[in-house]
Amino acid sequence: MGPTVWEELGPMPILKRSKVLTAMALFYAFAMNRPPAAQHFPGIDRLPLILYQRDDCHLCDLALEVLAAAPLPDFESVFIDEDDLLEAAYGIRVPVLRDESTGRELDWPFDAEAVVRWQRGA
Repeated sequence: MGPTVWEELGPMPILKRSKVLTAMALFYAFAMNRPPAAQHFPGIDRLPLILYQRDDCHLCDLALEVLAAAPLPDFESVFIDEDDLLEAAYGIRVPVLRDESTGRELDWPFDAEAVVRWQRGA
């Protein structure tokens, strides 16, 4: 019998091999209101700001217009429609702007000034 995954690669690389374990880790991160640790998901490089949104969402389109007017760094748009975990976390709240570095979230409605204040931590 060969080495175990633990002996060969350490504790976390098994997440690369198991969608179930990856989903469990993501569910735990959202349940505890913490962003998933990047070191647990090698190869995933995310921008610090994420806008969670839906397809065909008028409010999400408005949020994109507001964010285009705000002096923000680039952000990533993540559509929650096909992801059960994101749907559970953000289903009725979208659009939501999240800062992955701090875990802070800004729910709609917001304007450009509110986004700037939120980004500064006020």
